[in-house]
Amino acid sequence: MKTDFDFLFGSWNVRNRYLVGRLRGSTEWTEFDATCRAWPLLDGSGNVDSFSAIRDGRAVHGATFRLYSPATDEWSIHWADTIRPGVLCPPMVGKFAGKTGTFFGEEEVDGRKVLCRFVWTRGGAPRWEQAFSGDAGQSWETNWIMEFTRA
Repeated sequence: MKTDFDFLFGSWNVRNRYLVGRLRGSTEWTEFDATCRAWPLLDGSGNVDSFSAIRDGRAVHGATFRLYSPATDEWSIHWADTIRPGVLCPPMVGKFAGKTGTFFGEEEVDGRKVLCRFVWTRGGAPRWEQAFSGDAGQSWETNWIMEFTRA
């Protein structure tokens, strides 16, 4: 059993800041509220959360599925949503050091694969950030920030 994500269990209100144009030098952000509920599974070696929001006037629902590997001491984070129905996104892989978890994977932007990074900051008011790199990790553009408060 691994407890890295136990801080997330329960119900949350989530304030989102979302960069409108990704890897285009955009400075325009949109903000929206969401709800999230997270719970453990597989006797603590995994967990799941559900996410619901209205973004740009459209309902968005998503789910995160996280699995812990004792062999590597790493988590794999998998995401699916109603924006890309039927698609399970490639996993983000990483681990926590202290209160910060850093996870890496790939994402697609305008038809090209780019590096993606998640940073989780755990505590009483958790924070999640997503950033993309179009230059193999030399620089990162943060494009989504979520701040959690207990519902």
